[in-house]
Amino acid sequence: MNKKQIIVIGGGAAGFFGAISAAENNPDAKVIILEKNRTVLNKVRISGGGRCNVTHACFDNKQLAKFYPRGGSFLRPLFNKFNVQNTVQWFENQGVELKKESDGRMFPVTDNSETIAQCLEQKAKKLGVSVMTSFCVRKINFESNKITSLEILSGETLPADSILVTTGGNPNITGYQWIMDTGHSIISPVPSLFTFNVPTSHFHDLAGVSVQKASVKVAGKKLIQDGALLVTHWGFSAPAVLKLSAWGARELAELLYDFTAVINWIPDVSENKIKQTFEEIKKTNPKKLIQSNQQFELPSRLWKRFCELSEIDENLRWIDLTIKHSNKLIENLINSSQKVQGKTTFKEEFVTCGGIDLSEINPETLESKFIKGLFFAGEVLDIDAVTGGYNFQAAWTTGYVAGRNM
Repeated sequence: MNKKQIIVIGGGAAGFFGAISAAENNPDAKVIILEKNRTVLNKVRISGGGRCNVTHACFDNKQLAKFYPRGGSFLRPLFNKFNVQNTVQWFENQGVELKKESDGRMFPVTDNSETIAQCLEQKAKKLGVSVMTSFCVRKINFESNKITSLEILSGETLPADSILVTTGGNPNITGYQWIMDTGHSIISPVPSLFTFNVPTSHFHDLAGVSVQKASVKVAGKKLIQDGALLVTHWGFSAPAVLKLSAWGARELAELLYDFTAVINWIPDVSENKIKQTFEEIKKTNPKKLIQSNQQFELPSRLWKRFCELSEIDENLRWIDLTIKHSNKLIENLINSSQKVQGKTTFKEEFVTCGGIDLSEINPETLESKFIKGLFFAGEVLDIDAVTGGYNFQAAWTTGYVAGRNM
């Protein structure tokens, strides 16, 4: 009797986890990973600045689902089958301990993404999973709505009893054509998790300066997020911007990335509190120079720039602060308008909003509702998250569930 053949298309996080899960649940089957590139787990290796942000320490499944602008409600019941706790335990069982950082992100204690990549490769090898690189799939074949085989670019046909597609996001809808040929619909892809380019920014020369918490909103929209904010050579980055880009991925694409972002650099301080603070300093330190007496725990260079933008010169003392100067300074602190013209991919970790329409996928097994034996996992689905390890968690969860059901 011929061995059952399971083929996983895509050698990334979801692909490896799906293959491992399939091999564990089908010990007599032959499991093959096909990767179009010459190397596997490339995104795992570059993620988190080469440290690999494996997951996020959010152990409440209901809360966890809220970090996904698209796919949260779809993932919620799947987290009951494989969640953050399961991820931490799984890697620990392989001898890889994870640590939690102050912001909740979780990394291997080695601070080296190679630890995660090697762990996945070694586990797959131990289970007898074959990894074939430089294999690009051209077509998935099926008869009577059941998987039969797939064709690769060379023209060769590989028989398959089950296929798991984990090819990740693609910035162009044409990249999904071979999937659309199976009858599945693609929610048009647009970028997510990107930084804002502000060519006219008054802060370019302060690149590297950051605040722990700022609020960033899109003028004229209901889009607003807060978090750390980083000044860059081209504009602004860090979680406040990245989260905003994720939640607003479609709306910002429709605006062609040409809009006004409004920054509140001190969102936890009310306008009245700012005015009170200024009045108190006038009384307690009237002769201190405003520019060199920064407030609200802002970096000194940033405070100095706010003063300059408010026409407060370096010799002006607090006692001489006029209402006009005060109002301008407050405006720059809490209502700083920045003309965004374009975006930049966050490091090398592009994330795509869009992918296979979730309504066409069995939410319990991740099998196609149209074709028996065809499964999907990872970012090829219309699922994406904010930054912080959540996208990898979706890969582990969907890969595990799909593999188990193949």
